Amino acid sequence: MTDSVVTELVSLLKLERLELDLFRGQSRDIGTRFVFGGQVLGQALSAAQQTVSTDRIAHSLHAYFLRAGDIDAPIIYQVERSRDGKSFSTRRVSAIQHGQLIFGMAASFHKPEPGAEHQLSMPEVPKPEDLEPPDPIAQEALAQISPKLQRWLTSKGPFEFRHVYPRDEIRRPKRPPYQHVWFRLTEQIDDDPDLHRAMLAYCSDFHLIGTATLPHGISYLQPNVQMASLDHAMWFHRPFRADQWILYSCDSPSAQGSRGLARGSFYSAEGKLIASTAQEGLIRLLPEGEA
Repeated sequence: MTDSVVTELVSLLKLERLELDLFRGQSRDIGTRFVFGGQVLGQALSAAQQTVSTDRIAHSLHAYFLRAGDIDAPIIYQVERSRDGKSFSTRRVSAIQHGQLIFGMAASFHKPEPGAEHQLSMPEVPKPEDLEPPDPIAQEALAQISPKLQRWLTSKGPFEFRHVYPRDEIRRPKRPPYQHVWFRLTEQIDDDPDLHRAMLAYCSDFHLIGTATLPHGISYLQPNVQMASLDHAMWFHRPFRADQWILYSCDSPSAQGSRGLARGSFYSAEGKLIASTAQEGLIRLLPEGEA
């Protein structure tokens, strides 16, 4: 790999080990106001994975976002070794910044073993090769938002996305609460499965809660809209590579009380269900004059 945004993300996810179960992570400013939630999720999973025997792999995680993260300050990840049994290991991870808990996660690890197997079929959608990359946002539209958000929308990130349904980031038409997005890292990375799982956790925070806004024509770019991840769960089912095409199939069964629920399924290009996720997020519409 050359020196690139992918290399930078790999470095961010590997963390700096301070003590046996204590790690420090830096943040990448991608144009969001606060630390991107997927980054904290991926780093927390990376920290937990580094305290578990190599014969056990992450199969689930459940997390809560408690406070917004400061992009300009490091994050300390403290891992608690809750249990190491014959087949399963459990870890708790606390993310701390400026002396305060900003994120908490529990993760479970399992020694692979044979058993019954089935999966739901992958939705019938066009292949990524048959979809065009997103068109650049028009300059007159970009001029309506802050320079920081302009950078978020125009910078080249570590992942390439191809949407089955066309998107308009500025003016959102109302449509049903589901979407399908193909994605992959823009460069090849090491074979380490732990790194690929941390990458998937990172990317799982893109597009997910936004699915709950689709029936309402809401955009996170609107000045009267407040959106934030509240919690996040993931289940890892089968081996995969984050640098190969993955279909992210999302739906939102409910939105109410300024909160929306979204679910996602990840499929390999061959149709294997590799992971599942769910998230509830804040979707708050402010009255005029309070934005």
